[in-house]
Amino acid sequence: MKKFAIALFAALGFAHAAQAHQIWIEQPGGKNAVIQFGEFGENLRETSPGLLDKFVAPTATLLSGKAERKADAAKTAGGFVLPFKAAAGESIVAEDARYPFYTWNGATNWYHPAARLITSFAEQQPKLVLDLVPAGKPGQFKLFFKGQPKAKTKVTLTIQSGWAKEGHTDEQGLVQFDLPWQGVYVAEVSLNDRSPGERAGANGPEKYDGVSYVTTTSYFHAKGLAPVPAGAVATPGK
Repeated sequence: MKKFAIALFAALGFAHAAQAHQIWIEQPGGKNAVIQFGEFGENLRETSPGLLDKFVAPTATLLSGKAERKADAAKTAGGFVLPFKAAAGESIVAEDARYPFYTWNGATNWYHPAARLITSFAEQQPKLVLDLVPAGKPGQFKLFFKGQPKAKTKVTLTIQSGWAKEGHTDEQGLVQFDLPWQGVYVAEVSLNDRSPGERAGANGPEKYDGVSYVTTTSYFHAKGLAPVPAGAVATPGK
């Protein structure tokens, strides 16, 4: 697993192999939502020109009750801006289903980043292939993979200062965290699926030997202790 992770990070062009990058969704200052790429707990947000340019076609969906609004994300120097934001009771899911393949040990692999933003812990149904949704209680998430609850899987919860806590889903796919501080929390989960398949490409079907899913769920918690400040802004990769 360690060799696989290092090869993945090298193929993606990451500056270090401490852990995989992820995407997450944030709404800075109440503005429209932005898809960020980097390391939330390290205050690292990739930019363009740079690693942000590896993305092909990030898309997002605003979920509001039974209504859905889909949109393409617009790349800027500091992230992918969406034409909407999630109000109370709404959520957003995003992914780049066309992130470029990479080759390792002769196999063609697909890094599939996805993210969800929630505004409450009211129970929701999955929309992403690997999806971490609120499960009805504060700090409680439920993990789904291909529409089915996923048990015994590590989930990491991180805040802006870099503090992180790990938990594992139970037999029903549930995991519970305390939320002691005010501020943004990002929960992350990853899964390597070694099942071959194909996806739609610009020039027809594209075959792959496996998929590395990385999904986050972000939530702004208004209660609790004063937020721990973020560290110094990390230098983006090139």
